[in-house]
Amino acid sequence: MNLHRRLRGYAYQILYRLPHRARRRLVRVVSPKYLVGAVTLLHDAEAPAPGRLLLLRQPPGRGWGLPAGLLKRREPPVEGAARELFEETGVDLDAAALTPAVPNAIVHAKGWVDTVFTASVPASRTQLVVDGGEVLEARWFPLDDLPLLTPNTELLLGLYGIGPAAGSPESPSAPPPPADGGTS
Repeated sequence: MNLHRRLRGYAYQILYRLPHRARRRLVRVVSPKYLVGAVTLLHDAEAPAPGRLLLLRQPPGRGWGLPAGLLKRREPPVEGAARELFEETGVDLDAAALTPAVPNAIVHAKGWVDTVFTASVPASRTQLVVDGGEVLEARWFPLDDLPLLTPNTELLLGLYGIGPAAGSPESPSAPPPPADGGTS
């Protein structure tokens, strides 16, 4: 056994002898911290292939993004996604109508994690309501003709095989959501 492994073993022995509360505080100081958010990929259930996606333009308005936001303390990600979707677009879906995307969690290098969910609604019967402050505009866009996206949105959509970053080496694509007309 080398010296490094032995010292590491002693450090763990000391750590596990500390009271739980002290261990937890120490781990929080030493380990990286992440903000956790929830994102919804909302598809138009009525759109012909390849489909349409709801995007938002938010201040400063230099690109389009997805309905998303940070989770509240102890809020389940799926409930946070439903809440943010409603707050930003007026689309009121029960959390049970959201399906975890695959992959469901995206860890960003800059210190946050997005939990991603999908759903489908009929756009012709779905009223979009924006507040003009946090969200300037909400619109449906064909998947094969997306507007200028924010860099984070472009990266995230690329992971799901959507948009200009789809299939790039940095963004392995996943299969697109099913076009079954129901919740995807």
